[in-house]
Amino acid sequence: MRIDKYLKVSRLTKRRETAKELCEDGDVFINNKAAKPMTEVSEGDELVLLLGKHKITAKVLRIREFARKEEAKEMYEIITDEIVQRGEEQ
Repeated sequence: MRIDKYLKVSRLTKRRETAKELCEDGDVFINNKAAKPMTEVSEGDELVLLLGKHKITAKVLRIREFARKEEAKEMYEIITDEIVQRGEEQ
């Protein structure tokens, strides 16, 4: 599944367009590599999202085409959620 769709379905971002912009801005990494919106994500991958001052590291547990709110939380596991100053990330 494309990373922009995964972020939306898993509810790590509210909109797919937001996920796409994060990728284009270089704020999404898959297994320590910068992700483009069409980069494929797989179960077991490690994601790093830079959202404002937050650096969220998560492990992909499941890939689903659609997920209700309760199911979305089962798609990933948050490993860390740190507050960072821009320029310190990655």
